[in-house]
Amino acid sequence: MRYALSFLNILQFNHLSITMICKNLGNTDLKTAPVILGGNVFGWTLNEKGSFSILDEAFDLGFKTIDTANSYSHWVPGNQGGESETIIGKWMKHRGDRDKITIITKVGSAMGQPNKDISEKHILKAAEDSLRRLQTEYIDLYLTHWDDDKTPVEETLGAYRKLIEAGKVRFIGASNLSPSRLKTSLDTARKQGLPRYEVLQPEYNLFDRHYFERELAPTCETENLGVITYYSLASGFLSGKYRSEADLSKSPRGAGIKKYLNERGGRILAAMDKLSEKHQVSMAAIALAWLIRQPVVTAPIASATSSSHLNAFTEAVQLSLSADDLKILNKASE
Repeated sequence: MRYALSFLNILQFNHLSITMICKNLGNTDLKTAPVILGGNVFGWTLNEKGSFSILDEAFDLGFKTIDTANSYSHWVPGNQGGESETIIGKWMKHRGDRDKITIITKVGSAMGQPNKDISEKHILKAAEDSLRRLQTEYIDLYLTHWDDDKTPVEETLGAYRKLIEAGKVRFIGASNLSPSRLKTSLDTARKQGLPRYEVLQPEYNLFDRHYFERELAPTCETENLGVITYYSLASGFLSGKYRSEADLSKSPRGAGIKKYLNERGGRILAAMDKLSEKHQVSMAAIALAWLIRQPVVTAPIASATSSSHLNAFTEAVQLSLSADDLKILNKASE
């Protein structure tokens, strides 16, 4: 895949010089550091004060691309969705650096309602709601979060065209589209002169890799789509925090990790343990560095609730995995 390496940011972290190579997101002029900060924890496991602290620290380290969604975090008792966007909007207003930040948000999730929706009517209203919560005049990258499997792709892309022409959205992308709907969307955009998805956000990590590699990666390569991965740490499993069912109660996200506690998961953790010891970095850094080294990946998304999590970002950026290291990880995750 072709990437434009745009510039080098030389940052200081713990007295170490970090070379940050920023990539363009697909064919857009949007640039991102090698790791994108995930915003799903804002308004969930982090309150507003804690979110501001993480956002400030990430920004100062050079991680200035933030991924969120209008549905974050509706699943928390008492929430209704939009909490993450609201916190990010307040932070950007307080910080005053909107032009230095790349905001990714999404539309289409059911948000606790019966159905997903990517109709024109819903997209246009949802975009206005997101802009209001984010306290911004434009969204850098607006993603179709989930497909409703019924709205014609022409209608969805036509709604995005209206937002782009109004200056409210710069570029569009997609997350959970099937391979056929993704291809149809790209073909339709080309044939009808509609806005094109420039970025795909798939689930992809050392454990969950085969569906993306088999079904979606070829299209991403052919179409030169930017790829930003979610569940980059497999909901925290690849941090090494969860080794048995007894560990699942360590965080609110633990319930989703039981599926990784099998022979293959143990094999992956063992390989990561070996490389973590070899390079003297966290296991999260190993998992992120593996993704950074995948030719089809632009940048993995990872959330952070502490400085140690952000330290894993910087470790991953600095870490140079050898061909033998990659071979060990690839074999373990077969």
